[in-house]
Amino acid sequence: MNAWTTTVTIVLVLVVLALVLAVRIVKQYEEGVVLRFGRVLAPRQPGLRLIIPVVDVMHRISRRIVTMPIQSQGIITRDNVSVDVSAVAYFRVVDTVKSVVAVENVRAAIDQIAQTTLRKVVGQHTLDETLSETDRINLDIREILDVTTVDWGVEVTLVELKDIQLPDTMKRAMARQAEAEREKRAKIINAEGESLAAAALGEASDTMMAHPLALQLRNLQSLVEIGVDKNTTVVFPSPIMTTIAELTAFIEREGSAATGVSPTVPAPRSTNHQPELVETVP
Repeated sequence: MNAWTTTVTIVLVLVVLALVLAVRIVKQYEEGVVLRFGRVLAPRQPGLRLIIPVVDVMHRISRRIVTMPIQSQGIITRDNVSVDVSAVAYFRVVDTVKSVVAVENVRAAIDQIAQTTLRKVVGQHTLDETLSETDRINLDIREILDVTTVDWGVEVTLVELKDIQLPDTMKRAMARQAEAEREKRAKIINAEGESLAAAALGEASDTMMAHPLALQLRNLQSLVEIGVDKNTTVVFPSPIMTTIAELTAFIEREGSAATGVSPTVPAPRSTNHQPELVETVP
């Protein structure tokens, strides 16, 4: 009885162990590749799958997109500038059989080919192109990787440059260049403003020449603005002094006409700068 019980127990244990070894669960995002005596069978779809223990070997391959960072690479650009460029690549397995048979380790293989491709593509561009044309560089890297990885059953969906590190000397040079560019723009804007101001002043002078009183009104307005500041010294522009002299001569002429006496006019100044008045006889 004891021997019979022991035998049944051993058989049950072997059956359970066989079932454990034979049952495989393939997840929804996976696909199973079964090798029977080393030969590839049809891929197993997601779900509960049975294999023959010891005879079959199943590799479960993920079909999801994998994010793989590409470590920073020291690259010399076409214009002989040393930069450190890092990137990130996105790929997914489209043929599970090829990914098992054609390459030993898909992730390691893509990592290595991505690093070499990154160095080769960036090295063909200048620094300015690397900084400004990242979209074209990303596309070139992805196209080169696709040509290589299609035989591995892998599709590279996207490659993006993540970081570009420049030497400190190059950073300072670019900062000086940007500062000089902004100074150039400021000078151009200032010159354009001066040109517009000169044109406006020219139009204003033409208007004042056509209307002489406009200049006098502008001078009076300037005097009003100066008086607001309570200045003790007032500088009269020459047109104001001319106007005052003309006004004084007009008053003298009117007064002389009323009294019947000819006005006195100043004689030419002598060498000793003493003013002389000469009376004219009508």
